[in-house]
Parts: sequence; C-alpha cells; structure tokens
Amino acid sequence: MARYASENLKKTRKDEIVDACEKLYKTMSFKEITMKEISDETSFTRTSIYNYFHTKEEIFLSLFAREYDEWVEDLQNLYTSRLSLSVTEFAEKISETIEKRGLLLKLLSMNMFDMEENSREENLSEFKKSYGNSIKAVYKCLDRLSPRPTERKKESFIYSFFPFMYGLYPYTSVTEKQKSAMEKANVGFIYHSVYDLTFRTVKTLLSEEI
Repeated sequence: MARYASENLKKTRKDEIVDACEKLYKTMSFKEITMKEISDETSFTRTSIYNYFHTKEEIFLSLFAREYDEWVEDLQNLYTSRLSLSVTEFAEKISETIEKRGLLLKLLSMNMFDMEENSREENLSEFKKSYGNSIKAVYKCLDRLSPRPTERKKESFIYSFFPFMYGLYPYTSVTEKQKSAMEKANVGFIYHSVYDLTFRTVKTLLSEEI
C-alpha cells in the first residue's frame, strides 16, 4: 500500500510539473522557459522538481509523450469504431485527429533535437514508446481501408506521412510578422488550416501509394 501511495504521489507531482510547462508554453517560447519559471507554477520548490526531472528538456519530452498518447487514444477509437473506410473517409478522420493536436505539431516543429539531446536515455526511451505507439496506431487504422493495402504500401504511407507532420505547424501558424515579411519579399501567402493540409496530403498519398 505504501509503495502504491508513493507511486501515485510521484505521478501526481510529475503531472503537475508537465501541466505547468504546458501552461507556460502557451505564452512563452521554449528558450524563455526555465526550471524556475516552471517551479513558480507548481505547489512545490524548484529543488523538488529535480527529484522527477533533471532538465527542462525532460519536462518538455514528457509533455510531448502525453500529446502522442492522447493522439493514439483518438486513433484507437477510430480503429474500433469503423470496420471499413474509403480513402476520403480515412483522410477526413485522420485529419480530424491531427486538427486537435496543435501542441503536438508545435513540439514536432521546434527544439526536438534539444529535447532529446538533453534528456536521460530512460526518459528518451519512454518518449520513443509513445512515438512508436502512434506509428502502430496509424498502421492499424490503414487496415480499415477498403480495399486493404499491402504491408509494403502501408509502410510507404507511414514514411511519408510522419515526416509531413513535422512541417505542419510552421505552415498553419504564421505570425503577423511572418506575413509582413513574406509580403515584403513578394512571397504569396494563402492560409491553410491543419485539417485542409492534412486531408489533401493524406488523400494524395493514398491515391498515389495505396
């Protein structure tokens, strides 16, 4: 019982730290956020944080993993709720799950190397499990396509779709400063939502590859 209580407290504390990091990330950049800033948003001291995370990057990596886990849950719901999907239906449903994951897309496009490089291997391994589960979940959802694609074709989709996700945030979250700079550089700007770009890309990949 004591061990269970200890593990439960550890999880509660870690969740509070990650929640604090998420709150700060809504208004501050990755570089601006410090361990002190995070500790100020929690109910305990900065020293206590080091009992759970050694670096700021480890906290962000846990936030990253949580986003992947929540996406996997949506993908699993998609898999269990539909026995068959057309290409258009599949593209619609996948786009809906991605549209909800703005924070995941932001983390994918920013400072990922720093997060991984400055985290202990055990933390990085836990993150990779969440990342790997998302690949497996999308892979399973492809089995709902009618006609069902071959293994080679599913792999082809995976290795195109996941790299595509890395660039979604910069294309769909353009600041006024960036818009102004593009106008001055005579670069045409047309706004595209996360849903629109994902839907179009998924349909293209499925039409060409599956």
